[in-house]
Amino acid sequence: MDGYRNHLFFFEANLELTADIPEFNLFDNTKSIYTRPRMLPPAKISGTTLEKTVIADGCIINASRIEHSVIGIRSRIGYGSTVVSCYIMGSDYYETIDDINNDQNKGLPPIGIGKRCYLRNCIIDKNCRIGDDVRLNGGPHLANTETELYTVKDGIIVTRKGAVFPNGYVV
Repeated sequence: MDGYRNHLFFFEANLELTADIPEFNLFDNTKSIYTRPRMLPPAKISGTTLEKTVIADGCIINASRIEHSVIGIRSRIGYGSTVVSCYIMGSDYYETIDDINNDQNKGLPPIGIGKRCYLRNCIIDKNCRIGDDVRLNGGPHLANTETELYTVKDGIIVTRKGAVFPNGYVV
């Protein structure tokens, strides 16, 4: 995102895809969209209320609610989590069960979003590890700031690629 200069446009353009008939309509038969096929399994969603949300292939979602958000490939979202007005880029690969267990033994959350998290007004870059009970609540109440894990610009929390947010972390 080149220094986050275009973060607001990027954020709004992606969330615009969740409108009933977005300006850039992915379902318009008169326009072609070419992507690199990944041959991923379909998204698996359980117990989740979805409202105006776009979900890519290969996701495993057990969230409580996802609203006005774009969920990228291979995203994992844990039980009881809520995601509102977010762009989640997903991950480059799946972790195996052994990888997840090894990470857990080291105190490292698995790639994705843990259980009982609350995310609002966020851009979650690829391969982030967000532990259980994490709250990333973006909005106008946050001042512009930059940390090792994230940047806040115009109230939008933008995580660093591969950032690790431990259990209970709050912004």
